[in-house]
Amino acid sequence: MGCTNCGVGTPNGCKNNGTCSSGGCNKLEVYDWLANVALPSGQAPYDIVEIRFKNSRKEFYRNTKNTALQAGDVLVVEGSPGIDVGVVSVVGELARIQVKKKSPGFKPVEAKKIKRIAGQEDIDKWISARALEKEVMYKSRILAVNLGLQMKISDVEYQADLTKATFFYTAEGRVDFRQLIRDMANEFKIRVEMRQIGSRQEASRLGGIGSCGRELCCSTWLTDFRSVSTSAARYQQLSLNPQKLAGQCGKLKCCLNYELDMYLDAMKAFPKGELKLRTEKGTAVHIKTDVFKQEMWYAYEGDFSSGLLPLKPERVRDVLRMNKEGEKPADLKGFMEAVEVDEPDYTNVVGQDSLSRFEHTFKKKKKKPAKKGGSPQASGNRNNKPKSNNKGEEKPKGAGPENTRKHKPNNRRNRPKNNEKTD
Repeated sequence: MGCTNCGVGTPNGCKNNGTCSSGGCNKLEVYDWLANVALPSGQAPYDIVEIRFKNSRKEFYRNTKNTALQAGDVLVVEGSPGIDVGVVSVVGELARIQVKKKSPGFKPVEAKKIKRIAGQEDIDKWISARALEKEVMYKSRILAVNLGLQMKISDVEYQADLTKATFFYTAEGRVDFRQLIRDMANEFKIRVEMRQIGSRQEASRLGGIGSCGRELCCSTWLTDFRSVSTSAARYQQLSLNPQKLAGQCGKLKCCLNYELDMYLDAMKAFPKGELKLRTEKGTAVHIKTDVFKQEMWYAYEGDFSSGLLPLKPERVRDVLRMNKEGEKPADLKGFMEAVEVDEPDYTNVVGQDSLSRFEHTFKKKKKKPAKKGGSPQASGNRNNKPKSNNKGEEKPKGAGPENTRKHKPNNRRNRPKNNEKTD
């Protein structure tokens, strides 16, 4: 997935690690829909700016020098300690909305400050820091394995001044990594910070392609992770197969919540599925519900030879009302709606011609009889050769007395013409 401005477009991305102005391969990019809206007269622009760092990490900084900034600018900001380099993602009134949404208790006075716009030397040092992260991550994994720690280091983020590195890891339980920090500090000669994240945060930072064929929602636009339960799959009549319901993070897919509200509203029109339908033939239990077709499928207990019986919600309520009054219908088939199925016309299913469209080409045309005085060769038909009268004709040479038939010449050119006697 290449960035929109770099034009590389290789499968592994532009590998610019977020230094281009397009937002770093569409990583949680923000569209400023208030960019062309002018502020009222006399109102100062909002001095809080949202700055994006590696992957999905974003923080708010204060523009104390009132520098004219726009999305995509590379800035040098305060670190903890030292300095760091980031890319502006949101400015102006949209940043005010982001602060209220993401950090309700944010205090502008306590915010870190923006130092300056990054120069070429700052950017080169920043890029060199990004180049070290992959090798450092592999070495840190080896150190963790040697200590026998049950943890997975998934990502490393270097500070732009090469004085500090943050290691992101996932673990099922509590991990004592004090010795690991000492070993990494001695190995890499930097200040080490360990930060534990969950499986979903790990997938958000690393990114990937989901089963739908698109980039992961958590790494492109989804910023909050809401809890997903198996009841969301039950309401949507999905198979409770963990291999299909789980995402790359190993948890239930976040997209199970996208259409859940619509399904909950549609399910209000259906009666409860745990209620059984009692008939003279037997008791029918609910098997499944088709929300889009507005049908509920039932089957008789112990007798699946009758198959599944689709009923509309109104007809199911009629049967339940009869059962409540102490009545039992003879069979559920009487409550099924007749569905007219139009049989397809197989003679012209996809618009082809008739199968007998070539039959007339194979019929032999009748040849017209040859004209009087014409040769049979011109007619082109042997059967049209006229029969000659053998009465009073002389026998050909070499013919015996028993051979009374007319002698047929071997050469077609020697054939006699019509009404001509042979010598």
